[in-house]
Amino acid sequence: MTSASGVVANSIRNKLQTALETTHLDVINESYMHNVPKGAETHFKVVIVSDKFDGLALIKRHRLVNEILKEELKNGVHALSIVAKTSKQWEESEKTVESSPNCRGGFGK
Repeated sequence: MTSASGVVANSIRNKLQTALETTHLDVINESYMHNVPKGAETHFKVVIVSDKFDGLALIKRHRLVNEILKEELKNGVHALSIVAKTSKQWEESEKTVESSPNCRGGFGK
């Protein structure tokens, strides 16, 4: 997995860095794993480490990220996988993120 650098990826990165004052952030474009045109920016995984997550349940962290990225989610980002940790959780972890599963093609395929 590598960090993405397209227009949408950069917008996601800038918004999350600014709003959450991240200490670690990966924005990974996983669109190539899906049935989309080459170069698409529709499927992302974000790995976010921020002390602003302290005291927040996981669902509230996800809601916060979704709120920050509401424009991207309304305008072309079809899927967003979120790994949201506090600095302490990140330091105590192995600092690895599981790869996402391959696309199953949608419509029950």
